[in-house]
Amino acid sequence: MKGSSLRRYLLVRVALTVPMVLILLTLVFLLLRVAPGDPIKATVGARLSPEQIAERREALGLNDPILVQYGRYMAGALTGDFGDPVTDRRSVGQIIADTAPATFELAVFAMVVAVIVGVVVGALAGRLRDTPFDVGGRLFGIVIYAAPIFWLGLLAQLTFAVNLRWFPTAGRASGFDAPEEITGFYILDSIITRDWAALATTLHHLVLPGVTLGLVIGGVFVRLVRVNMLQTLRADYVEAARARGVAEGRVLFRHAFKNALVPIVTIMGLQFAILLGGAILTETVFSWPGLGAAIVGFIGSRDYSAVQGIVTFIAIVIAVVSLLIDVINGFVDPRVRY
Repeated sequence: MKGSSLRRYLLVRVALTVPMVLILLTLVFLLLRVAPGDPIKATVGARLSPEQIAERREALGLNDPILVQYGRYMAGALTGDFGDPVTDRRSVGQIIADTAPATFELAVFAMVVAVIVGVVVGALAGRLRDTPFDVGGRLFGIVIYAAPIFWLGLLAQLTFAVNLRWFPTAGRASGFDAPEEITGFYILDSIITRDWAALATTLHHLVLPGVTLGLVIGGVFVRLVRVNMLQTLRADYVEAARARGVAEGRVLFRHAFKNALVPIVTIMGLQFAILLGGAILTETVFSWPGLGAAIVGFIGSRDYSAVQGIVTFIAIVIAVVSLLIDVINGFVDPRVRY
């Protein structure tokens, strides 16, 4: 019975993901098609003759009917072909391969920071209800989540990079200390090549942008963990454990704390989308060479083809991550299967 319910739940989640991806891709296609102006003229119109502009439009398929463009776009997106930019000789796929590791490395580090801060502060605030720590924790969660990421980034740079000089202001590594690129993930490449100097400089550069982005997402986890901790501490099974004489520490960590963490798994999928959105601003502030910085650069040059390809990739990643979180949640919490 348990196996059949889990299998049914997983099949339903996979089935729901397919139309979600199709709707996301359709919205990306339509939103960029309704943008004002001609994408070729907006990008390189001043440098090309009308004949060359017409050739570019024909090469990119912009003269085809909208349904033909849509079908070609969907087929390419679902097979990993994200098109070609106007202002870059690389394909969008190559640009993604070059920049995505930096963004994912930043996002994973930020998520680790968010979970640690959210769980520790939220759990202690719930355990120490109505104490100064609880009030401070709730205030911290509200303020840090409401603060604009770019403002926090600039404040962090001013404080820890300019004034205290503890961390660098930009980049993924210091010049010649960058690791040999194998996977594109500097931490993993440093470990694979056993280049500990590169690992040190990579972590040194990662701390400031990663903590800045992680604290913003951590504000959500603080409030979520606190509320669930309070509800769990009032649950019947916790009271029963206390009545049986179970030590308070075991009650907190074996029963209340463990069950209070279940919603964290669910909310992580939603926060991942916000994390990637925040990474765009964070990468801009810290000159981090990831997907966000690439999007901002292509928006500045009005290269809509490149923007469409990168946004399409991000939409697919968010959909896949949401599916994985739902699958993990199905294994962790049997209640979601019914």
